[in-house]
Amino acid sequence: MAIKFNREAYNKVFNDLDKFRDYCRFEGKVFNEKDLYKSDAPVWQAYQKHAGWLRARARNSNKKFNSRRG
Repeated sequence: MAIKFNREAYNKVFNDLDKFRDYCRFEGKVFNEKDLYKSDAPVWQAYQKHAGWLRARARNSNKKFNSRRG
C-alpha cells in the first residue's frame, strides 16, 4: 500500500512561502514561517495587501485612463 502525496499542495505551500519570504526581505519586515496563512498576523495582512496591489497593477497595466476630469 503506497502513500500518495498531493504534490500540487506541497508545491503551492512552498511557493507561497518563498514569495512571502521575498516580500519580507525586500520590504524589511520580520519573517516568521508561522505567519504564513495566519490571517491575524500583521505581516501576513500587509503581504496580502501588497499581493492585491500587484494583481490590480497587472490588471490595469494596459488600460488608458483619461487624465482630464470635469
